[in-house]
Amino acid sequence: MEKIILWILLIIGIVLFLNSLRKPPIKHWILIYLLASYFSIFLGVLVVEEKMLKYPVQFFDKYFSSSILYEYLLFPVVCIYFYQTTFHSKFLGIIRQAFLYTAALTLTEIMLEKYTDLIEYLTWTWLHTFISIFLLMLTLRFAAHLINKEW
Repeated sequence: MEKIILWILLIIGIVLFLNSLRKPPIKHWILIYLLASYFSIFLGVLVVEEKMLKYPVQFFDKYFSSSILYEYLLFPVVCIYFYQTTFHSKFLGIIRQAFLYTAALTLTEIMLEKYTDLIEYLTWTWLHTFISIFLLMLTLRFAAHLINKEW
């Protein structure tokens, strides 16, 4: 069952990624995708190697100990949508949306941890997930804003 869930998430991720690139400025969306991928890969490997959580069922488990589907595709795609929906937002709007996106991702992870073998918390908790995603999304949002700022 877990492999089916992974394939469904892969298809959803690809469709959402392609859909996110339909409107300009595409260079902003690609930048946020690459930044999110870079930081999520770094943090994901760190958390898995420190044995805070593990992914018992995943793609390419012989080669990767972290979740490449989440770190290379799903989280970066969510960050693109977050950046798109906050593109013209003020500070409080960005914070509010970051909270909502983070809550949705955290609830999804809690459900996957509880009802599947896709993720297993060892010393990690949902609060760690919430705080790390929230701070990472805000950091990425403001970093992309600074990079894309017209001088």
